[in-house]
Amino acid sequence: MAKQEYCGDVINFKTYSKSWKLKKRLPTAEENKAIFKGVHEPIIDRAVFEQIAAKRGKTRKRKAKDGEKNLFSGFLICADCGNNLWFHFNQQNPDIKYFNCSGYNTRKGECPSTHYIRVDFLEQAILQEIRCLAKFASKHEAEFARLVEDHAQQSGLDQRQRKQKELAAMRTRDKDLDKLFSRIYEDNIAGKIDDERFGRMSMQYTAEQKELAAKIHALAVELDRQEVKAMTASTFIANVRKSTRAKKLSERMLNDLIERIEVHQSEKIDGEHRQKLRIHYHCIGAIEIPNTVPMPEVSMQTRRGVIVTYIPLRQTG
Repeated sequence: MAKQEYCGDVINFKTYSKSWKLKKRLPTAEENKAIFKGVHEPIIDRAVFEQIAAKRGKTRKRKAKDGEKNLFSGFLICADCGNNLWFHFNQQNPDIKYFNCSGYNTRKGECPSTHYIRVDFLEQAILQEIRCLAKFASKHEAEFARLVEDHAQQSGLDQRQRKQKELAAMRTRDKDLDKLFSRIYEDNIAGKIDDERFGRMSMQYTAEQKELAAKIHALAVELDRQEVKAMTASTFIANVRKSTRAKKLSERMLNDLIERIEVHQSEKIDGEHRQKLRIHYHCIGAIEIPNTVPMPEVSMQTRRGVIVTYIPLRQTG
């Protein structure tokens, strides 16, 4: 889903050649591309595309040393230090693939624990959680729809207020720069500062104002688009329903439903190793599904003599 064409757009002049003598074509800068929106029937909703594009822009998906990339790359966060988990495979047995905290064993010592988790264990746990979420949405349709709408509305309101505050601060700074420029101009005319210093300061203020203008424009456009992104709530519900009978976890399911997954260090409780995950879904955050929706136990021998059992986040009442 990385192609903008999936939204119904047509993009021209994506590549160019420096000379007719050269066969190699180079990627065109974004500002030089010709983009025509809504030309054909979209495959995916634009709001979903923008949501995924924003997420991919923030998080670099890490490849293992052999160049392989895992579908969970970019989704896993350490519950203790907040760092990303990195993808690895066992040198002696490459079929064993796992993640651990990037903050562990570093010079800074950001994290005291490995937060080791096997990929196959993750796949089972996340797939079962998505199935439970789909069952909950099916059995308690009205309650689930209200939960999604409420969370989406509150999340959108919080983001809008934060962005409006940020925009107001930028505009205030822009006005302050106008005043500062007027002041140094008057000081230069009055002979209080020399031409060299005036030139240096005016260049500094002009550069800052130019950068501010670009940020103000981008943030204003982002606020205008927020109305379109409100459709994500209904899209999320539709995506959950599609996952009811899923037999295998796919990258598309992860992108459509999940924002991030917090991985806890496994604990030994009553002689058994147990591991918690906290799944943050789009639109609803980390939901505690009622115990009335049963979840099959997920257990796996992750290392010799060590069986780890998944602890789902559930309502106690």
